[in-house]
Amino acid sequence: MARAESKDLLAEYKARRDFAKTPEPKAKREKAKGNSFVIQKHAATRTHFDFRLEKDGVLKSWAVTKGPSLDPSQKRLAVRTEDHPLEYGGFEGVIPKGEYGGGPVMIWDRGTWEPIGDPDEGLAKGDLKFRLHGDRLNGDFVLVRMKKDRTGGKRENWLLIKKRDEYAGDGSEPTEDFDTSVKSGRSMDQILTGDSAVWTSKKAQKKTPTRRKSAGTAKPRRKPAAR
Repeated sequence: MARAESKDLLAEYKARRDFAKTPEPKAKREKAKGNSFVIQKHAATRTHFDFRLEKDGVLKSWAVTKGPSLDPSQKRLAVRTEDHPLEYGGFEGVIPKGEYGGGPVMIWDRGTWEPIGDPDEGLAKGDLKFRLHGDRLNGDFVLVRMKKDRTGGKRENWLLIKKRDEYAGDGSEPTEDFDTSVKSGRSMDQILTGDSAVWTSKKAQKKTPTRRKSAGTAKPRRKPAAR
């Protein structure tokens, strides 16, 4: 059966936004096929993590309320949202207050993904298995679609679950360990205020750099021994 390629996958994205007011990328579907993924921390009405997988020239998107976990026992609610243009994968900035999704957006993780099995079949059946190769997240995951809301709600709820592999860890919560951007090194507050004083080059390293938060407390450097 031929697939319906003429459908405007970005129609809902365009309908929700006024591009004269928001700095978000305009709707443009790409022909090139890639395998990128991005996770954007988004402080809108409630802070959440937007999980996006490149497919069919757009970014298939889910809003993960508590963010992804590396603990296989954790089943994180992931609400399906509208498809986004591929250019959105590089967007970091502030959506104006009063606009749809108003608030700061941070690129929390990015990389590539590979499906495990047929991704079209996985999306259709509500059982999408895949492997991530990111700066912070790696290994096998699955997105499982839940049953429809019995109250008649239109939300499409999924669960994001980490599969047990070498990257899994009981109690491992990367969203608590890392709170800066993988793109700019900025915190959410710095993005909100437009602070661009980040560690971006050798010249910039002469200034006090914004370091990424790591799991655990950094050990103090030892002073060199006296000769």
